Amino acid sequence: MIILRLWWEFFKIGLFSVGGGMATLPFLYDMSDRTGWFTYDMIADMLAVSESTPGPIGINMATYTGFTTAGVLGSLAATLGIITPGIIIVLLVVSVLDRFRENRYVEAAFYGLRPASTGLIAAAGILVIEIALLNTELFKKTGLFADVFNIKALILAAILLFLTRWFKPTKKLHPIVFIAASALVGILVF
Repeated sequence: MIILRLWWEFFKIGLFSVGGGMATLPFLYDMSDRTGWFTYDMIADMLAVSESTPGPIGINMATYTGFTTAGVLGSLAATLGIITPGIIIVLLVVSVLDRFRENRYVEAAFYGLRPASTGLIAAAGILVIEIALLNTELFKKTGLFADVFNIKALILAAILLFLTRWFKPTKKLHPIVFIAASALVGILVF
């Protein structure tokens, strides 16, 4: 039964998460709250694994979630669930696209979807920042302002920001270099 539930949960995510893989994060947080299959920290791990492996983030996260929840069959069900709506929608859109390409309502709908997907991605980004860079649980326990921030993670994030945005010798390096270096730092320091 959990296999069908995984398929259904990810079918809904695939149907409503407009804007790419990062737009699936709010839905995964909701799924975590409703099902208890995984924690917010596990979602951060899923995101890290999904971004460091080839393929679309949303599909990688579905596969990872399905596997951690119900093994290989769970990963297949979740993956099929998240891609099924896209396949159906693409087939429908392609069949009628030429007739409605210049329709002002279709243009207006796509115009409205852009800020919606931006908002979903921004909300997901804020939650990822909270999980990765802040110690909100520790702060709730101690009440000390110094406990709000994960200093090691903030230092690593600042170094990566500097190396990827402003330091010319490393600015053009492939992202996999930074992902691998960050994983190594995580193993050695955290």
